[in-house]
Amino acid sequence: MILPVVFWILLALLVYTYLGYALLLFMLVKIKRIFTSNSKSDTGKIFEPEICLFVTAYNERDFVKQKVENSFSLDYPKEKIQYLWVTDGSDDGTVELLKAWPQLEVHHFDERRGKMHAMNRGVKFVKAPIIIFSDTNTVLGNQSIREIVASFDNPEVGCVAGEKRIVEKKSDVAAGAGEGLYWKYESWIKKMDAELNSAVGAVGELFAIRTDLFEEVEPDTLLDDFLISLRIAQKGYKIDYTPNAFAEETASLNVKEELKRKIRIAAGGVQTIFRLKGLFNPFKNGVLTWQYLSHKVLRWTFAPISLFLILPVNVLLVLQTTGQPMTRFYIFFLWIQLTMYLLAVVGWYLENRKLYFKWLFVPYYFVVINYTSIRGMLRYFKGKQSVAWEKSKRAG
Repeated sequence: MILPVVFWILLALLVYTYLGYALLLFMLVKIKRIFTSNSKSDTGKIFEPEICLFVTAYNERDFVKQKVENSFSLDYPKEKIQYLWVTDGSDDGTVELLKAWPQLEVHHFDERRGKMHAMNRGVKFVKAPIIIFSDTNTVLGNQSIREIVASFDNPEVGCVAGEKRIVEKKSDVAAGAGEGLYWKYESWIKKMDAELNSAVGAVGELFAIRTDLFEEVEPDTLLDDFLISLRIAQKGYKIDYTPNAFAEETASLNVKEELKRKIRIAAGGVQTIFRLKGLFNPFKNGVLTWQYLSHKVLRWTFAPISLFLILPVNVLLVLQTTGQPMTRFYIFFLWIQLTMYLLAVVGWYLENRKLYFKWLFVPYYFVVINYTSIRGMLRYFKGKQSVAWEKSKRAG
């Protein structure tokens, strides 16, 4: 009797994490739309507060020119933008390149101590009431600042999450195809989360906060964007989501590079769970607790374990329940699993080949990101994840 119970618990966890939560979220948003109006009243006032465009960099020589030119081209009054760059340990000429633009305020630190140390140090130089954080290797949409600032017109909003977009090509390798499809799905869930209550975290490529809400974060933090944004949400503020404020970047060069990035994120996810224990209290955080558990905690912990555990459990059930009423279902589900793993093997074989049929890479990418979650958990508990960020190579 134990095996069937284990099987159905594992299956329920998987279905809820990857499909059920999204469907339930969609239905709740639909119901909310019936009883509330989402239209914003146009008062005609111009809301253009000063902002700080905050960029952290470590050995980003190849992206500096592109980033600076993109920053200067954004549609927002230039006199209201503080262009702040904080470099941590850069020794490839990044700092020297930045000196070519007198409009930039550059703060360099010779020793490499990690991104969070650079952010803690850099925020002390911020003069504006709103900080917009962005990565060096991303290109922001022209209206991104205006879209973000508009959200801060609502005093309940303490953080704004922009959208991460992967620049897709007609033919991508497995990393590009999988990553692009993953972020489209993730962005849709973020949009629903924000409309229902609050987005669950932000991505470092583009997010913004009210400067006075920033509190110094532990220097060994791996997911700075996620921890900063959710600590603001814990204070009772909303994390808004603005898909029209976006940061574009190319996909990882290959699955090996994507593995490196995802393992770090997974290790950071486990670290974050321990540092945000207060979010497990629904009496204090309300709906946000349910969103956090469903959108992040399950996906980082129980779901990956369930994915790889349900196959052997399914095999044992087929062997032990021959002739019983549920045997046909167990056999059917086993064939589904074997087919998906077979497609994942095909994706692995075609990993570095460019194909127009991107769906071939979806099972492979799905298996890979769950595998990296397991690796990330193990790395965190072994204490082997370095705080210093190691850039993943991106496709050209």
